[in-house]
Amino acid sequence: MPTPLRRRTLLHATGASLGALSLRGFAIDKSAAAHFTHGIASGDPLADRVILWTRVLPGSGNANPVPCAWQVATDDRFETILASGEAVAHAEHDYTVKVDAAGLAPGQSYCYRFMAHGVISPVGCTRTLPVGMVSEFKMAVASCSNYPQGFFHAYRDIAESDLDVVLHLGDYLYEYPVGEYVNPVAEETLGRKVEPEHEILILEDYRMRHGLYRTDPDLQAAHAAHAWITVWDDHEMMNDTWRAGAENHDKGEGDFIQRIHAARQAYHEWMPIRTGAEGDQGVIYRAFEIGDLADLIMLDTRLVGRDEQLDYAKGIEQAGSVEAFLKNDLYNPDRQMLGKEQESWLKEALRGSKSRGATWQVLGQQVLMGKLNIPVIPPEGIAKLELSEYARPRFEQAQQLAPYGLPSNLDAWDGYPAARERLFAMLSADATNPISLAGDTHNGWAFNLTNAQGEAVGVEWGTPGVSSPGLESYVPLSPEQMQALLKGASPELVTCDTSQRGWTQVTLTPEAAKAEWQFLSSVTEPAYTTQTGPELKMSAGHLRLKV
Repeated sequence: MPTPLRRRTLLHATGASLGALSLRGFAIDKSAAAHFTHGIASGDPLADRVILWTRVLPGSGNANPVPCAWQVATDDRFETILASGEAVAHAEHDYTVKVDAAGLAPGQSYCYRFMAHGVISPVGCTRTLPVGMVSEFKMAVASCSNYPQGFFHAYRDIAESDLDVVLHLGDYLYEYPVGEYVNPVAEETLGRKVEPEHEILILEDYRMRHGLYRTDPDLQAAHAAHAWITVWDDHEMMNDTWRAGAENHDKGEGDFIQRIHAARQAYHEWMPIRTGAEGDQGVIYRAFEIGDLADLIMLDTRLVGRDEQLDYAKGIEQAGSVEAFLKNDLYNPDRQMLGKEQESWLKEALRGSKSRGATWQVLGQQVLMGKLNIPVIPPEGIAKLELSEYARPRFEQAQQLAPYGLPSNLDAWDGYPAARERLFAMLSADATNPISLAGDTHNGWAFNLTNAQGEAVGVEWGTPGVSSPGLESYVPLSPEQMQALLKGASPELVTCDTSQRGWTQVTLTPEAAKAEWQFLSSVTEPAYTTQTGPELKMSAGHLRLKV
C-alpha cells in the first residue's frame, strides 16, 4: 500500500542570471574576483576519500586561471578541518575543478567548500563508504532528467532524503535542439528552453548544455546534499549510441569519434566522477565496496563495447524472414553488449565479491536486463487507440511481430540475448545475491531474472525517469491495462508503473534488499507531492521478489 503523501512546495528561482550568463565562462562582469556559478558536488566515494567538484569563474570577464582552496570538515561551520588543499580552475577545463580529497575516515559524513579570492562557495555534504560490518545502506537511484520536459522535483526530493549515496544511471542530460522531445508547457510556459538552441555537437555545445542543467536549483541541491556515483547512457552523447555510431548522428554532423571525445570530455569536466589513470575518459566501469554488505559494480552498457542495435524492419527484410533474423542476427553468439574486456573485468569483480563474503552484488547499469516482450493487443483495441503520427506506424509494426514473442526494445539487453546469457552465467557461478539496477526507460520496473533454462539468477529494479515521459505518452492505455498486457507477454515481469515520474530508494541490509519507487504528482507544477509505491523486496538467498 502507498505511504502517506509528502508535500513539497518549491520556489523556483527566476533570476538566475549569474548561472545562465556564465555557461561559456566569460560573460560575468560582476565586480567580485571570482564566481561559483554552478554549485558544488561530490562523487565516487571510497572508504578514505571522495571527489569534490565545483566551477569557479574569474571576475570581470577575464580568462585568467583561478587559484582556489578546498576544505573538508566535520561541521558546516568548519571549526574542525580534516583535509584541505589547493587547485586551479583553467579555461581548458571549462573552469571546472575536481579534487580527490583523501585521508578521511570510513562511513563518516563531512562538509566541504571551496574558496577563491576571498569568495566562498556553497557548503556541500558528502559521506565516505563504510568498512567492516554494515547493518544498512540507503541509495537513491535516478535517471533520465530532460530539462525541457519539466521541473527536476525528483532531485529536490532526493536532496531532502536520508541517503548514503545517489546513483545516477545515465541520461543526465539530453542532446536535442529547442522544440525537439519537449513538453510544451515546460518549454514555452515555464521557460525551460535548452542552450545552445541547436543539437549539441562540439565540445563547447556539450559544455554549455551541462552548464544549463547545473543552473537548476533542484539539481544543485541534490548534488550538494549527497555524494553521487554516475554512469553515462546515450543522451550524454547522442540517441542510441553504440561503440562506433549512433542513431542520432550522420555524416553531416561531423566525425563521430570527435563528437564522442567532446561529449566524454565535457562529462568528465562537469561530473564528480573519478577519471581513469593518465586521464583515460573512456572506461567508466568500476566497483565500490560497501563494507561486508555489498559490492556496487557500475557497468558501461552503452559505449565501450556495445555492437550496433538491430532494427526489426531492416533486419527482417535483409534476412528474408523473421526466423532467419532471429537465428542469424538477434541470437548471434558473437554480439557484444559489454565487450570482452569489460566482461572479463566483471567476472573478476563478481568472484572477488563472493570470495570476500559480500551479501549483495549490485549492478548499476543503464538499460533493462529483464525480458520485456511485445504485448498482443486485439485489432479492435488498436483501432480505438488515439495514437500520434509518430507512434501509430511503430505500434502497428510491433503488433505484427507480437505473436512471435519478440522483445519490445532492441536497445536494451533484450537486443543482446547471447551477451545477457553470458552475464547470467557469471551471476550464477560467481555471485551470491545479484541485483540489477536500470534506468533508460523512464518507467518503474521489477523483474525476476531467469536464464534460458528458466533458472533464477537475480532480480532487477528499473527506476522511473526524473522528468522524461514514459509509455503513457506513446500508448494511451491506463497504467492498469498496460501492466496487464505487459505481464501477460513477459513472465519475468513482476510489476511495473508506466505513467509516473520520480526516483527509486534502494535499501540494503544483511537480511534483505528492497526498492521503493518515489512518484511525483507533477513535473510541470511548482508545487508537488511525492507518494511511495509498493515495497519490492528480495530476501538474501532467495533470488525472487516479494511485492
